[in-house]
Amino acid sequence: MERQDAVFSVRRQCGLLGLNRAGLYYPPQGENAENLGLMRLLDEQYTRTPFYGVLRMTAYLRSLGHEINPKRVRRLLRLIGLDAVYQKPNLSQANPEHRVYPYLLRGLSIERRDQVWSTDITYVRLAGGFVCFDRLSTST
Repeated sequence: MERQDAVFSVRRQCGLLGLNRAGLYYPPQGENAENLGLMRLLDEQYTRTPFYGVLRMTAYLRSLGHEINPKRVRRLLRLIGLDAVYQKPNLSQANPEHRVYPYLLRGLSIERRDQVWSTDITYVRLAGGFVCFDRLSTST
């Protein structure tokens, strides 16, 4: 950015760069020490209880003696990128771009042993990694 450019005005330079002119004149202010301390407390509590939402986090901070309202807690949580872990809507909706495979056993009557086979693989997490259990089952 050149403020005294003879070819392009400041407005044109900001437009070409996709910047807001207000950001050129006023440098952004950082968070104050109180908000940084609150953000640290929110992050620690989120690590212990990631399912706490804004209202519970507000109650937690109030129990520690901080006078704070939910709007401020919501802003601080958004600022540090934390969101409560809960079931969100439409999680089981399939991606329309994914291929749908047909169910090959539809309409098939299973009449004898070993006519249909299936397998199941289960991973169990341990301290040092994962353990894999695979199970092969047949129709009887």
